[in-house]
Amino acid sequence: MGVPIIIDGHLVFAAETLSADRFGTLQLSGIDLTLAITAWRAQTLKARAYDGELARIIVPEDAPLAWVHSIIDPADDLNAPMKGPLKTRRDGDCEIERAAISLAKTARLMPAVLTAWVGTFETDQLTSLRLESVNAELAETSPLSAVISAKLPLEVSEAGRLHVFRPDDGGEEHYAVEIGRPSRSAPVLTRLHSACFTGDLLGSLKCDCGPQLRGALSQMGHEGAGVLLYLNQEGRGIGLANKMRAYSLQDQGFDTVEANHRLGFEDDERDFRIGAEILRSMGFKQVRLLTNNPRKVDMLNSCGLKVVERVPLKVGESKFNTDYLATKATKSGHLL
Repeated sequence: MGVPIIIDGHLVFAAETLSADRFGTLQLSGIDLTLAITAWRAQTLKARAYDGELARIIVPEDAPLAWVHSIIDPADDLNAPMKGPLKTRRDGDCEIERAAISLAKTARLMPAVLTAWVGTFETDQLTSLRLESVNAELAETSPLSAVISAKLPLEVSEAGRLHVFRPDDGGEEHYAVEIGRPSRSAPVLTRLHSACFTGDLLGSLKCDCGPQLRGALSQMGHEGAGVLLYLNQEGRGIGLANKMRAYSLQDQGFDTVEANHRLGFEDDERDFRIGAEILRSMGFKQVRLLTNNPRKVDMLNSCGLKVVERVPLKVGESKFNTDYLATKATKSGHLL
């Protein structure tokens, strides 16, 4: 919505949704403004990241809103590579900015925030939070509640059932597709599948997500039992809008990982603890995991589940996604 919040006396704006009117008001007030970006974005801009995983850029007094957008959005980097010189803060605490960037990510916004110290300024029109409570919430995965389940005959198996899980914090729902009646006392064939609107629904040839979804369900149907978790973590957790921004950067010649980094994101922003919690709540303790990603195996093992077997899922390669799959293998460690 573009509305700021207050964290321990600091006004915090998501830079992406900052309006010209609000930005102009801040500048007229004469208070010092800081634009915080991640170290990945700072690396692209050749800005010094004194704070480790982020950089705090000093906003020039006469900077227009277009300057802010040019710093956070890499869309025109190749046309206008010289954004600076950029001055970054190296003194003082950066915990407010660190938490604020995490909040922007949870909102599926670009990972950049504008902050300003306002001290004891108080208003009942803005949400005011304590940094400790923000960090505590960010560190935990919201508990999931099972909402409903119902029979769902599928092409791969008439013995299908769909379970709906809803985070207690009101976040996005996640789903479990159960095929047959898998035993809770034996390893279950399992797939953790992250939502891919373009691949799963539209049949995009840029990725292998759609074929993996259908291939996993088909194998479960063939074996007569299995569980596919459909997790709403589009674009490796950055959201559909940012995923399309990354696609636009790929059109400029960058690979998947490079595009994410230029936007300021990590290679992968997904939280696989969600999948582990769903499996445990359904009574499963051991899985045969359909994946090419060793990180998923490590994650489930670290969350108290036992992966007794990694089952490869090599499908969907085409002339359109050869480079995408090669990047998965070389930069993300997928076993392809």
